Amino acid sequence: MLRASVIVFPGSNCDRDIKVAIERITGAPVNMVWHGDASVPVSDFIVLPGGFSYGDYLRCGAMAAHSPIMRDVITKAKAGTPVLGVCNGFQILCEAGLLPGVLMRNRSLKFICRDVDLCIDNDTSYFTRAYRKGQVIRVPIAHAEGNYFADEVTLDLLEAEGRVVLRYCDADGEASDASNPNGSQRNIAGICDETGRIVGMMPHPERLYEATLGGIDGRRVFESAVVGFAEAMG
Repeated sequence: MLRASVIVFPGSNCDRDIKVAIERITGAPVNMVWHGDASVPVSDFIVLPGGFSYGDYLRCGAMAAHSPIMRDVITKAKAGTPVLGVCNGFQILCEAGLLPGVLMRNRSLKFICRDVDLCIDNDTSYFTRAYRKGQVIRVPIAHAEGNYFADEVTLDLLEAEGRVVLRYCDADGEASDASNPNGSQRNIAGICDETGRIVGMMPHPERLYEATLGGIDGRRVFESAVVGFAEAMG
């Protein structure tokens, strides 16, 4: 049976949402792991959920990245355990050095909470393999610091290695300044590491995974993990 773990930080507010989404899609119970714990149970994948860990003091995700549990998350991630960071979880992955770049204040300096169109740029990562490259999906965002920034060398490397997994776009899949809600460089909404197993994304797939929520475009993020688990089991 698939084993997933969700890390819970003080200020997390999407931990239960993503737990329920995973359980309903996979049919397997999810471990909820407290930030102060020393280790994560053996897991097929780990999730860093959205919210406002440690009240977003210093920088978003900066304090959470140094939580006791993150030492084991980093160790397991580097050993091959897939890790998904959503919104604040993406910020934590960057602050922990598992993904490059940083998430800054939205260029509007305002909190944004609405559905956005996204283009799937990478359909081979652990958490996007159930989509198809070029597919346009609609998933909610809810953040004040979602403006992705990295130096040009890093951005060029991400592009060259196909590590941009999601990009803000319009309904036709065109990435433009008009379709960029927060000022992210190159309309980047999500990236992965060199292996494709560590993925960070600002949109919230757990908020749109079944019809009763208004759509299912986020569902395949979790179905992708099921595919990866099935492949690992042979």
